[in-house]
Amino acid sequence: MTATSSSGGCQCGAVRFRAEEVGDAGFCHCRMCQKAFGGPGAALISVPVGKLEWTRGRPAEFRSSPVVARGFCAGCGTPLYMLEDGWPVYDMAMGAFDDPAALPAPDHQVGIESKLPWFDSLHRLPGRRTDEDRAPADLARLRSLQHPDRDTAQWPDIKS
Repeated sequence: MTATSSSGGCQCGAVRFRAEEVGDAGFCHCRMCQKAFGGPGAALISVPVGKLEWTRGRPAEFRSSPVVARGFCAGCGTPLYMLEDGWPVYDMAMGAFDDPAALPAPDHQVGIESKLPWFDSLHRLPGRRTDEDRAPADLARLRSLQHPDRDTAQWPDIKS
């Protein structure tokens, strides 16, 4: 486990958390993670149950199996965690952290029986920045309304 304080939360800002310690990071390809994240799977990092504090709001939960609860924001739907009954760690969604690039890189994959056939070739696809793909007027319309990647006293940030 790495002793580091990392904050994060959902897209709308209704649910915020602070992890005082993170552990192993991995990528899960199982069909449940594909459905829960609406993608090819989930990049997850372990956080001991006693080292996670909900600092704003509480996640809703869905039981994806008889022994697993998946936490998410009821307002915006952001996936936040997977918690198996009796396990002492949350498997937190790495993308829900304010600075996911500062977290340890995934070092293992699980659920590979459901890995999508094209997953391993993603790194070979050409790529471009958003501002290379959109006109300035389009970028202005795409202004983010999501919660910023930092803790705030309140959200939405109401100006007096």
